[in-house]
Amino acid sequence: MKIALMDSGIGLLAAADALRKLRPDVDLVLSSNPASMPWGPRTPDEVTELALGCCRAAAAHAPDALVIACNTASVHALAAVRAEFEPGLPIIGTVPAIKPAAALGGRVAIWATPATTGSAYQRGLIRDFGGTADITEVACPGLADAVEHGDDEGITAAIADAAARTPQGIDALVLGCTHYELVVDRIRAAVAPTASPALTFLGSADAVAAQALRRVADPSRPGTGTLTVLHAGTPATLPGTATLYPQGRTLAPVTA
Repeated sequence: MKIALMDSGIGLLAAADALRKLRPDVDLVLSSNPASMPWGPRTPDEVTELALGCCRAAAAHAPDALVIACNTASVHALAAVRAEFEPGLPIIGTVPAIKPAAALGGRVAIWATPATTGSAYQRGLIRDFGGTADITEVACPGLADAVEHGDDEGITAAIADAAARTPQGIDALVLGCTHYELVVDRIRAAVAPTASPALTFLGSADAVAAQALRRVADPSRPGTGTLTVLHAGTPATLPGTATLYPQGRTLAPVTA
């Protein structure tokens, strides 16, 4: 079994790690375009074109399913990607976990890139699934880029900025960017002091991985656990910054 994932950069590590935990034998294709980051400030048309480029490069490796492991790309490019590749290639988007967060009730904050925050797509999810929860959107400029480059000071500053704009007493925090899942412990440390003692964090990696496996036509077909890395369609290796995060360290030793 082979599953491809695309993202602007290393945010796809979270879903790739979740897939490996579910299926250690799965062959992974990681397609990104880190030189084009950040995608958050880009226009929807620019994000769509960049996402299509990453998806086309991944599709050339004949995966059984393709995961858009990027919230910003899912917001702006999911329809275009599905129009080009489905039904021949199952496409799995990444949706902010607003529905399960709202089901918990109380106060909810959604941390996301500037492009996702306030988008019609995210506002639609809040309208359709927010229920009676008190939901606040929090843009996190610079955080995904800092995570991508392993910029420790930048990560600290971006998290502190977002935490300062997050309402006190929140009961749930939705991680609306896959990059944020790589630094969830640092986000928790910044937000927890002013949050509910029962604060819940909701990412998307586990749900996306499970859905990808459900969409594969023949899930019984074994893989060999290889990892193929593409940067703008060119064969590459995992960047050194990937090993700064637990999800990257679990993948690095099996790069093929």
